[in-house]
Amino acid sequence: MYIESKMRHLHSPLFRHITATNSLHHKLFIGCSLSHAKPVPNHICKQWRAVRTTLNQHVRDLTGPEQRLLNKLYAGLIGGHRASLAESITLVETQHPRKKELAQVLLQRVLAYRREQESRNDGKPVSFRVGSLMGDKTRMTELSRDMNAFIRPSPTSGTLGGVTRTTNEAVVLCEGAGYDVVLVETVGVGQSEFAVADMVDMFVLLIPPAGGDELQGIKRGIIERADLVVVTKWDGDLVVPARRIQAEYTSAMKLLRRQSKSWNPKVVHASSHSVEGIPEVWAEMQSYRRAMLASGELQGRRRAQQKVWMWTLIQENVLAHFRHHPAVREALPRLEERVTRGDISPGLASDLLLKAFLSSSL
Repeated sequence: MYIESKMRHLHSPLFRHITATNSLHHKLFIGCSLSHAKPVPNHICKQWRAVRTTLNQHVRDLTGPEQRLLNKLYAGLIGGHRASLAESITLVETQHPRKKELAQVLLQRVLAYRREQESRNDGKPVSFRVGSLMGDKTRMTELSRDMNAFIRPSPTSGTLGGVTRTTNEAVVLCEGAGYDVVLVETVGVGQSEFAVADMVDMFVLLIPPAGGDELQGIKRGIIERADLVVVTKWDGDLVVPARRIQAEYTSAMKLLRRQSKSWNPKVVHASSHSVEGIPEVWAEMQSYRRAMLASGELQGRRRAQQKVWMWTLIQENVLAHFRHHPAVREALPRLEERVTRGDISPGLASDLLLKAFLSSSL
């Protein structure tokens, strides 16, 4: 999993061409803190007071060094300092119990800051989140050297495809640091593609031309989630198979049920080698964002995603707590062996484990 963020103008060779073609001017909020900005709306102040009450119930009193650390990270983060952003992401990725609590305090401050930004933007998000499959930092050589870009690998933490809670939280931190375009890329394994679709504004499916029937190798479910399909490697000897793939996917997309009333998913092509199609891809992304913002669907999607991630984290935490419970750890090997031999059903084994967990947890 990789997270790439761009601020100000997009300066890599590919994005530089896009900027020149489309005259993009992204909104930027750097060095603007709540204390130095214009008066904060009353509803934002009330929201932050409510958040502080919740945090006080969850986090023990902060020590002096902890408070100074959080203040330093927050000030550096919203000031656009790359080192502060990197250190903040490291904090949210930690498994240390106390540091995880500190990370939540920082995240809540950033969320409050972001809500204040959105209130100045008529309630609309000031950033654009794009998710795509098959990300690879080795193919980002020029982008990684661009000082207006920030690239961060996200640890898998044992999850298939590398999408974790810290990926979602890293996106929030990047936005707090002033990055207005955030790209989330995954290798496209297992459930990772569905997970990344639940954390971005636009989900992009990248399809390289190859031999055989590509449509057979792509699950229908993930095609239905795609807001844009990009056929890549549109150059040299691959142009002919790439053109065929684009035609096949264009036909297939017509048979799928639309997810949005404001946007009809499209199939386009591009070549990172010749730069052909890149401006058109970015133009489609911008058209999508404008249409979804105008209809309010983008804002609604973000609200729904927050609920999805809350329940995802509840499930992960409950399962982790269950698996590490002493009574469960003691009974699990024996019950797994009995299920494997066919002595008992998986349903009975799960009931017995749950009974052991609940009886000793009361």
